[in-house]
Amino acid sequence: MRAVDIIEKKRDGHALTREEIDFFVQGFTRGEIADYQAAAWAMAIYLRGMNEEETTNLTLSMAHSGEILDLASVSPRVLDKHSSGGVGDKTTLVVAPLIAALDLPFGKMSGRGLGFSGGTLDKLEAIPGWRANLSTEEFIAQLKRIGIVVAGQTHDLAPADGKLYALRDVTGTVSSLPLIAASIMSKKIAAGAQIIVLDVKVGKGAFMKTEEDATALAKLMVKIGQGAGRVVGAVISDMNQPLGNAVGNALEVVEAIETLKGRGPADFVEHCFAVAEQILLIAGVAQNEKDARAKLQGVWTSGKALQKFGDWIEGQSGTRRVLEDYAVLPRAQITEEVLAPRDGFIAAIQADEVGYTSVDLGGGRAKKGDSIDYAVGIVFKHKVGACVTRGEPLLALHANDRAKFDAAKARLLAAISLSDVPPAPLQLIHKIIR
Repeated sequence: MRAVDIIEKKRDGHALTREEIDFFVQGFTRGEIADYQAAAWAMAIYLRGMNEEETTNLTLSMAHSGEILDLASVSPRVLDKHSSGGVGDKTTLVVAPLIAALDLPFGKMSGRGLGFSGGTLDKLEAIPGWRANLSTEEFIAQLKRIGIVVAGQTHDLAPADGKLYALRDVTGTVSSLPLIAASIMSKKIAAGAQIIVLDVKVGKGAFMKTEEDATALAKLMVKIGQGAGRVVGAVISDMNQPLGNAVGNALEVVEAIETLKGRGPADFVEHCFAVAEQILLIAGVAQNEKDARAKLQGVWTSGKALQKFGDWIEGQSGTRRVLEDYAVLPRAQITEEVLAPRDGFIAAIQADEVGYTSVDLGGGRAKKGDSIDYAVGIVFKHKVGACVTRGEPLLALHANDRAKFDAAKARLLAAISLSDVPPAPLQLIHKIIR
């Protein structure tokens, strides 16, 4: 078997066998197949696509290119969620303790932000002392002891995905549906969770711009998970404006904690409950949405989920003081309000532009390896549909550099559209796939 034959076969539009896919993936992981051949193969997949069987085989091969965590010693039912990426998406910080507070183990390998999309690990690392890099033994030990763990992907988990993604990022093949699905699901399978809910974003601030594309991706990943023996469901959720009010690492931590205290923005609260409900439903621990909501409301209003958040942060070496004293988090030197230029209704907030603005302020990475300014970001005072008057605050802008502040202010004002008539309300949850 030769790599060039496999490339040519896919180039010509033929389906690859499991053996051919495994030969290519494992050879590339070991360094026996060159980067330029892997890039050509990725482009052939981008142009010709893959059927469901091929994509499932690609996912499994990538997952088995390294270690597969066995979490059976913790529980036969470890739960996880994955977001396809968005702006202001701090959902894991609320959903994880909600689930764990119900004595259901939640174990997740998470990622960092890239481009306009924020990363869960970056948000959590705004908390002094919090540690993302856990060994496999530490990951399992915390899951057993506390019932909740979120950590970075190790080099031992799905290494083929790391190598292939680096090539896709520079060869124009990132948006390939089978390659996206295989990338996400290979990491989920390698991380060992048996029950997974996928939060697939759709809209201007998401990688999937249309509901049709988001649904196709979600259905494909659900089928891959089922083919790998996992129980998988998906939520198609809106990303045409930022989720919640806060965008920026430390600011999003505060909003997540406030949400666990019962004081979160309505759209973010509803989104977190919608995702958590689906986790309970596919795990078989709730009979219906009403039953699931009641269970979640119980641990939310009692404060049990907030305490679980503290246990989780403390278990990964972070300071528990963050629950009551937000001053332990990084603070920006410049915090000023941006005012509405005229009367009107907020017709749109371009989520991708907000995300890129946060990156320009220093809150994200233009490329891998960039350092993060955890203090900077944006907190919206109003969202789409609100009626504002001239001179009323639209948002608070947090920056550590005056020139960056001025550039961010101009960019954000351009990203917010005002109209004389109320806009149609945005749909928070587009679709549920089980």
